[in-house]
Amino acid sequence: MGQHEGNRFSTDSSFSFLPHLEAKIRQTHNLARLLTKYADQLLEEYVQQQGEPFGLPGFSPPRLPLAGLSGPAPSHAGLPVSERLRQDAAALSALPALLDAVRRRQAELNPRAPRLLRSLEDAARQVRALGAAVETVLAALGAAARGPVPEPVATSALFTSNSAAGVFSAKVLGLHVCGLYGEWVSRTEGDLGQLVPGGVA
Repeated sequence: MGQHEGNRFSTDSSFSFLPHLEAKIRQTHNLARLLTKYADQLLEEYVQQQGEPFGLPGFSPPRLPLAGLSGPAPSHAGLPVSERLRQDAAALSALPALLDAVRRRQAELNPRAPRLLRSLEDAARQVRALGAAVETVLAALGAAARGPVPEPVATSALFTSNSAAGVFSAKVLGLHVCGLYGEWVSRTEGDLGQLVPGGVA
């Protein structure tokens, strides 16, 4: 697809899609909207299970780095919708492994919190499905994601250390992952909304 064609759907969402493509976009947008709601619930549930100081007024946990994944950049909203969706797909592809790592660590730290463990497992599965759906939309638009994105690494030490500092860091890192999950599914919902005729699902 040429540059002109790429910019066409990037800047003008009013042109007509084929019926099956429009249906796929709506379906994917609805899934992103549903996961945005679930992500808020997951974050609240995660905080409730971590004990103090998590959830206390004024508690501001440090932002621990995650190799290969961060929140949407301030410049994200100014990009063509095709590039935004590529970035969404890349982030969504990285999240399942991180959510799985958080679930495994929480199984050690909070074995009596089956609901949280189940929610983390569901989130990993659902965000994987959303990422695949976004990639399908991109491919149908002729703007497929640019190659495979490596999953984030170098988090194992934070997730496995059993020292007091290591446990706290693992909890903070899990909080960060849950937060990123919410940020990216919400951002994906907004970006897909630009392609839904009328701007609504």
